[in-house]
Amino acid sequence: MHNVAALAKGPDRSFLEIHPDDARDRQIADGATVRVTSRKGAIHVTARITDSVKSGVITLPHGHDHGDKGTRMAVAARMAGANFNALTDADEWDSLSGIAVLNGIPVEIVPQ
Repeated sequence: MHNVAALAKGPDRSFLEIHPDDARDRQIADGATVRVTSRKGAIHVTARITDSVKSGVITLPHGHDHGDKGTRMAVAARMAGANFNALTDADEWDSLSGIAVLNGIPVEIVPQ
């Protein structure tokens, strides 16, 4: 869907949602670029301050980056965003389901 022009339109949806208290504590302004770092990698993404997430939790609802080298999706590359997968650990598996851990990843967030 990200590489079909008729479906890949509208506003940029690649943003990090952060609670107002957490943003204030880190001196992050709405719309500012932040660096999100896990033990495996880091990304830069635009912050959106919202009380729709709990304090102490962040979310990156659309964490795709079609602009990475070797990606062959011309339409999607024009709307490239932050790659959530850069934060995940390929060695972390959920013991019950056997799939990679994709949420509950400890991160640090700082303004850029």
